[in-house]
This record gives sequence, structure tokens and C-alpha cells, in this order.
Amino acid sequence: MSRTTEKSDIGLSGLTIAGAAARLAAGELSSEALMHACIDQAQARRDLNIFITLDSERALTAARAADAARAAGEPAGPLSGVPLVIKDNIHAAGLPATAGTPALANFVPAEDAPTVKRLRDAGAIVLGKTNMHELAFGATGFNHAFHSANTVGVRNPYDQTRIAGGSSSGSAAALGARMALAALGTDTGGSMRIPCALNGCASLRPSWGRYSGRGVIPIANSRDTVGPMALCMADVALLDAIITGDAALPPVRLDALRLGVVEGFWANLDADTEQVSKAAVARLESVGVIFVEVPDARMQALNEPIGFPVVFGEARDDMSAYLREQGPGISIEALYEQIASPDVKGIYKDLVLPRRTFGPDGTLVDVEPLFQEAIRSGRPTLKAHYRDLFQRYDLDAFVFPTTPIVAPEARPEVSLPENFHLLIQNTEPAASACLPSIQLPIGLGPKSGLPVGLELDGPVTSDRRMLAIGMALEAVLGRIPAAL
Repeated sequence: MSRTTEKSDIGLSGLTIAGAAARLAAGELSSEALMHACIDQAQARRDLNIFITLDSERALTAARAADAARAAGEPAGPLSGVPLVIKDNIHAAGLPATAGTPALANFVPAEDAPTVKRLRDAGAIVLGKTNMHELAFGATGFNHAFHSANTVGVRNPYDQTRIAGGSSSGSAAALGARMALAALGTDTGGSMRIPCALNGCASLRPSWGRYSGRGVIPIANSRDTVGPMALCMADVALLDAIITGDAALPPVRLDALRLGVVEGFWANLDADTEQVSKAAVARLESVGVIFVEVPDARMQALNEPIGFPVVFGEARDDMSAYLREQGPGISIEALYEQIASPDVKGIYKDLVLPRRTFGPDGTLVDVEPLFQEAIRSGRPTLKAHYRDLFQRYDLDAFVFPTTPIVAPEARPEVSLPENFHLLIQNTEPAASACLPSIQLPIGLGPKSGLPVGLELDGPVTSDRRMLAIGMALEAVLGRIPAAL
């Protein structure tokens, strides 16, 4: 049988982890054939700049070993033979961890990050390390390093002229392009949810601290988290269960589900996002989901004095400590010298290295006083406000479009501050409050043909309930077509 025939027989466009596992167990599919199909996709769409390292030969060797073990009757793990991709700011033993920046191009960690190890121990095979917004400092993935000759930045598999979002750009785009069935990303203020929304895949930003941060190239330690990404919510729930050991999924009654609606999170929507999101709300209302208007919620206003002050209050010290203790031992100044993307270079020059942030009037000021105020008062106030709203309105979660717009065009201007603020408009407050958030794809824009995503933010530590809610909503709304 030819590779081309095998690929067409696999049905890669609709395949999930659960579907692949069932077919592998039944002998209807081999891990080697699945891996070949994903590699073929990666090689056919090199113009998307999804991979920094595509580890094809080792992945195929591991796939053959998984097939041999299965044929010998050895017990199979829940991810045995499943292709996994990893954002390139997370350590995977024997593969470079570049964080998308040239200064780290030759840095190869000797150990897996704990999150990666859990998935490998469950049988997952690392196909490669994915491209990203340089040093994770952005929401577009328009990285001027690690790209093909004629195409800058990670691109969207639904439309190669559009961005993939960021900063977990390549992990989301790899799923959208069916180059893998599972992925790991990181999220500081929206870095998994934004690209998953723009590329038609699902993710969980876990409650902060639920996942280990070891072996992760940081932005800000009190906001960063690793998280799972996949093609459906059940797969995200499986990945989360493997990483945490918590497999419980509480029952969800749609006719008792109460979702909060805040006007500010439904602002600035483009026509496609508004149409698809309102259609999803109507469909969910038809099966009994209750949408509760929450007036004067103020989450975005309360987040203002927290977001940037915390990021720029922690960024320099956290990166310096990482480079010294887990990285290649270079200085943060040496890292800065080789930054390729103009927006990230400017952030390091004006904000990270001199320890500054934006003051209330938009001018650059010393970050330390604002950072201390955010830690002492701002963040506790925001957390308490969320707790109060959840209790006062008896809410299971807040709901809104993950991004107000579908993926914009991939041009240098896309990384301007106004576009960054629009992309993170809805994702940052929950990150500042350390809440769990899920993103699920809900449709394609009728005009653009691009994915639209829906985010739900739940109470702290409600991660497994949020995943169960996501699965219930997905059962009603359905999955979106692949970009193939």
C-alpha cells in the first residue's frame, strides 16, 4: 500500500485521540501509518512555518516500537503511538528549546519538563517542537526568526495569508492542519486560547499552579502555565487527566447550566465572530442553557493595574533565573542582542531590561511600585470580585468569544499594540485571577471561512468541571471542519 493511499484511508481530518486509540487497539490503524500521515502534512505545508524542529525519524522509530509492543500483546498506555507536538519554550529531552529566538537555537535540554514526561510515559510520541511568538511576548505568532524564505511568521492553515495567533502559534496551527492529535502550549495572558480560537482547536488554561512550571522558558512565573491542546474537549480532558492524575468528570445538566454574560467581553466583535457566537448562544438556549446578564462586572477595568505591572515586574528576574539555573547559562543581555522580531526587541529594550511598565497616562514608568501594588491589592481584589460574582449570580462560568475577531492578515502591522490589545481583550482578566479557562471552536465565519472560538472562565480549581461543561457544549454545537 502506498503512503498516499494510507493517508487517505486514515481519515486524518476527523481523527481524535480517542478515535485513533480505538483504531490502533483494533488493529485498523498502525502508529507508523498515523505518524507518516502527520509528517506528510507537515512537509506539505512548510509554508505555514509551524515547526522549529520536526523530529521525523525518531518519531517514526518510536511509532514502529509502539506497533511492535502492541503486536506483542504488551499493555498500551492511553496515548500509545499518538503524535504530540510541543511548544518550543517547553523542555523535551534531546530536542532544542528555542522559545522562538536565535540565542537559544542550540540549547538542548537533557530532561523532559514534568508535563512532557507524563504524556510520554502515557505513550505519546513527540513529533517535534513548534514555532511561537518570539519569547512568547505577543499574540500574533509573527516571528521574524525560524521561517521559510518567502513567508514570515506562523501562518493559519485555514488561510495562509492570516496569522496563527500566539504565543502558542505552532501548537495550535499544527492541530488545525492535522499534523498532530495532541499538543502542549503555554499561556500567560491568552497564549493558548487565542491561537486555538484562530485555528479551530480546543484547550484548557488550568488554574494557575495546577501544572508544574519546571522546564518552561518563562515570561512571568505568577501568570505562566503549561496547558493541553487538542481537537475536541474530550481529548483535552484526557490530556489533563494524564498530566494531573485527576480523571473525575462531574455530570453536567445543560438545563441547569448558568453562564454569565458581561457586555465588555462582547464588545468590538467583527461580523463573523458576532454571527457565529450569537448563533451558538441561541442553539445552547434551545437546549436549556441559561445565560445571565451580569451588569457592571468591571473585570477588565480591575485587570488594568494588574496585567502589565505583573508581567514586567517579574519578566527580567524570571528569565535571568531560568537562563542561569535551567537554560544555557547566557545572560539576559546576550539573549536580547539576538532577538529577531522588532516588537519583541522593543519590549525587551523599553520594558523588560530597564524594569519599566506603562503608567496610567501611557508613559513608561518604574515598574516596581505598580508591581507591588498589583500583588498586594490589585490581584486579591480581582480574585475576590470574581468569587463574589460567581456566588451572587449563581454562575457556573462566564462565557464570551475568545477573540473579538477572526485571524487578521499576516502583515508586520499585525503586531502593533492596538492589535495586541484587541486579541487579548477577553483572555487576560481570568489569567490575572488565576482561573481555569476553556476554549472550544464553535464554527467558521460565513464570510471569512475562519474559525471562531468560545471561551468559558470558571471558579478557581473547577478545572475538571469546566472540561465536563466544554464536552457537553461541544456535543450540542458540534465540531468544525478541518483545514485540510
